[in-house]
Amino acid sequence: MVYSREELLDIVAAQMPAKRWEHVKGVMETSVILATRFGGDPVKADLAALLHDLAKFWPIEKQEAIMIDNGLNPELLEYDKQLLHAEVGAFIAKRDYGVADEEVLDAVRYHTSGRVGMTKLDKIVCLADYIEPGRSFPGVDTIRELAEHHLEEALIAGFDSTITFLLEKRKQIFPTTVLSRNDLIRQLGRT
Repeated sequence: MVYSREELLDIVAAQMPAKRWEHVKGVMETSVILATRFGGDPVKADLAALLHDLAKFWPIEKQEAIMIDNGLNPELLEYDKQLLHAEVGAFIAKRDYGVADEEVLDAVRYHTSGRVGMTKLDKIVCLADYIEPGRSFPGVDTIRELAEHHLEEALIAGFDSTITFLLEKRKQIFPTTVLSRNDLIRQLGRT
């Protein structure tokens, strides 16, 4: 069954606390702005942003079971459990809600980690997740300023903030995030 946008709004809102729903709405709004600014597809950006945290508040045990039972990326299980919701969300959006657009599903799947060869939609949703109006962390205003003019530079700054935070907390860094950052730098010819 394929669900309408209005039905998906209700379904996703029911999966999370009100504060997180406000975040999702902020990511949706920001994704559409970024898509318009940088020549992306605002309809796809809106849908991917709507779905990006679909599984965020599901119990970790449920997310792990979905990962294992469905043969999803096993590498994610070795890192911070906060990474699981992106992969699980993309899987559930396709299986349970009829979302068939692989570009949208990939933008959901990679919104936390990035990936080498990120599409424009991947970049837009990932960056929108960093800079939506409700976000407040050291450096977010700099990332927002960069996002006024340069998608890749802003996303690099976002990855830098994540990597710095994880280093300061002495946590593992998911290798794909580092590879994604490096790939963006290569794209800009700054190697």
